[in-house]
Amino acid sequence: MTAEGDAERHGGFAAATGDGPQSPTAPEVRAAEVRVAFGGLLQIRRLTNTTAPDPAAVPAAWELNQPVRAVALALEAAGRTPSAVDGEGRRTATGFRVAAGTRPGTVRVDWLGPPGGGAAQDEEHQLTVCAAALAPLGWEALLYRGPRRRRFLEVEPAL
Repeated sequence: MTAEGDAERHGGFAAATGDGPQSPTAPEVRAAEVRVAFGGLLQIRRLTNTTAPDPAAVPAAWELNQPVRAVALALEAAGRTPSAVDGEGRRTATGFRVAAGTRPGTVRVDWLGPPGGGAAQDEEHQLTVCAAALAPLGWEALLYRGPRRRRFLEVEPAL
């Protein structure tokens, strides 16, 4: 089960990683939930990053321990749309997908969508926008070209 599905089942909040179902809540309700969660994350940063010149611009220990969730929350809070899949794993929505990277502490961000939906043509622009949203929050995102010439971001804390 995905983090989104597990949190939904238990009545909690989970940042959308792009590998779960579309949120069943109304968009304005989901946006409010994301604002509250992201506000909490920024508060954790302010309370724990006391030696940083700008505590809000440095990932907190919680984020370093759960980078997939942290990056997914940051992207969703920045207004980026997560991808989604149905119960059989087929892509049903175009957007970002966040997964663990190949190295510990790194995250991979892809721009995916349903077959024939045009995600591949828009991925460079959309991933560049995602990288720009992550940079002020202390995440370094580098754009790469992978198999089948598809682009992706490799994200890590800019410590």
